[in-house]
Amino acid sequence: MVGEKVVAVDGRLGRAAAFTRLADDHLDAAYRLAHAILGNRAEAEDATHDALVQAWRRWGQLHDHTRFEHWFDRILVNTCRSRLRQTNRRLTRDLSPELAASGRDPTGQIDDRDQMRAALAQLSPDHRVVVALRFYRDLPISEIARRIGVPEGTVNSRLHYALRHLRETLGDLEYPGADR
Repeated sequence: MVGEKVVAVDGRLGRAAAFTRLADDHLDAAYRLAHAILGNRAEAEDATHDALVQAWRRWGQLHDHTRFEHWFDRILVNTCRSRLRQTNRRLTRDLSPELAASGRDPTGQIDDRDQMRAALAQLSPDHRVVVALRFYRDLPISEIARRIGVPEGTVNSRLHYALRHLRETLGDLEYPGADR
């Protein structure tokens, strides 16, 4: 009897189980990508959650479950872009002087990381997305283009200008792609 009940609602239970399994498998990587794009732990958690909700609502649109990561990354990247655009509209204040006055760590690694985070925060949402996908997800240009739905030349251009901005902003500090 119990088996018959499962069969009767198999489509619904199977759908939820498949989504849960795929989402669980990709959750950590999705959060890391969102954090790389947004630069803020709470924002990354919220964006990942919002993207999962959107993905669940659109689950019926994904016909090939082997493409889940690609499909979900696109939803996540768009969610992060929206959050960046909203954040860029808010007034921000440079805390660099206060941070510098509080002291540096002896190895400079924390300060370097903070400088990198600040430089990434200055990038446009589109530039931040390609940097995160290239250097945090280690995706080739062709895959980035597919995931965000733009031509490869556009990805190359965005990456070029983003890295140029990082070089100018960071000077001698190591930046993503310095050795690539």
